[in-house]
Amino acid sequence: MVVEALQCLRPHSGGLYIDATVGLGGHSAAILDAAGDGARLIGIDQDPGALDLAQERLRPYGPAVTLVEANFADLDAAFDEVGETDADGILMDIGMSSYQIENSGRGFSFTRDEPLDMRMNPETELTAAHVVNRYREEDLEAVIRDYGEERWAGRIARAVVERRKQGPLATSRQLASLIEGATPGSARRRRHPATRTFQALRICVNDELGALRLGLDKALDRLRPGGTLCVIAFHSLEDRIVKRRFRAAAESLEPTYELLTKRPMTAEDEVLDNPRARSAKLRAIRRAPTSGNADDSES
Repeated sequence: MVVEALQCLRPHSGGLYIDATVGLGGHSAAILDAAGDGARLIGIDQDPGALDLAQERLRPYGPAVTLVEANFADLDAAFDEVGETDADGILMDIGMSSYQIENSGRGFSFTRDEPLDMRMNPETELTAAHVVNRYREEDLEAVIRDYGEERWAGRIARAVVERRKQGPLATSRQLASLIEGATPGSARRRRHPATRTFQALRICVNDELGALRLGLDKALDRLRPGGTLCVIAFHSLEDRIVKRRFRAAAESLEPTYELLTKRPMTAEDEVLDNPRARSAKLRAIRRAPTSGNADDSES
């Protein structure tokens, strides 16, 4: 959703922008290209492998780019890195990158035979293997139901507990096959039956919803007057959190914020090139400009 993000951010010369989920650097490059001379960008990612790739992608921009290894919940570290306190625009794309799905080797995809890891930051402790093999049945069911919104969470959790009596589940393909056998045929018509369970495990392992709530609070606080926060979400749990936080911010008296998206923007054109974009929803909010720069913010 590069086009939609740029429409909301409106990058300009001399601005400071935060790509809070830099991934492979595609959004960052687009922001800098649109902003022109004098703009700077801080790219944040908790995955060191993704940061290495982003560094190569963004090398032509030289000192205009600073990359920081951190979760977007720790925006403070990024600002400390460059000695700034606020930004003209912040982008949070909270979906999985193609690198993590296809090349990380951490079991994010049910189509691959990889270790059940699912850590975005490989230095954290909790893994998907621990959740699958050590959680009690009722706790595992709650994870799958609450984070995956999976109708068949009880069946899947029960099947996992029975299967692990034979030995631990070690790979993504083992788990996907087990889930496929535990769900009815009707659950396989629209999507792979493991989709929601894999989502739930990833959210649990990385505390994604907790990080999102904290990241939104910090991002709103770090916007300059007239600055914009854009968030791209890929499933309903994330989107609901963003919607409610933005609504609360827009209803606050001080500082004041303006909702730029009464309804989420979607990327109909991008779906042709990137099928994952079909579930993407972008919401944006702007901090009200001060009286001195009100005209500039509306130009």
